[in-house]
Amino acid sequence: QVQLVESGGGLVQAGGSLGLSCAASGPTLSIYAMGWYRQAPGKQRELVATITRLFTTRYSDSVKGRFTIARDNALNTVYLQMNSLKDEDTAVYYCAAGPNSDSAVYWGQGTQVTVSP
Repeated sequence: QVQLVESGGGLVQAGGSLGLSCAASGPTLSIYAMGWYRQAPGKQRELVATITRLFTTRYSDSVKGRFTIARDNALNTVYLQMNSLKDEDTAVYYCAAGPNSDSAVYWGQGTQVTVSP
């Protein structure tokens, strides 16, 4: 059983930057693909970025070039660096782990990111 805890959310002005962290307890993260997802009010949860066990990354078109996902298996932590934030990035951001980038099995509780105009 993997437990994931996100941190680093908050309020930031448009154009600013924010970094999220996801700390895991339980089995080592190195055996899982990891991902960040988000859910804005009134919208479905959507994929933001994923990183495989071999560090291959994938991004949604809406964040490509602005967000960076990274992982540190020694620290059992996954990161999401968000730059050039836009109003539409406002959402609850969730960390997830699974056997591959297309299957999220374990989820964190989420952290709110609010981008002000």
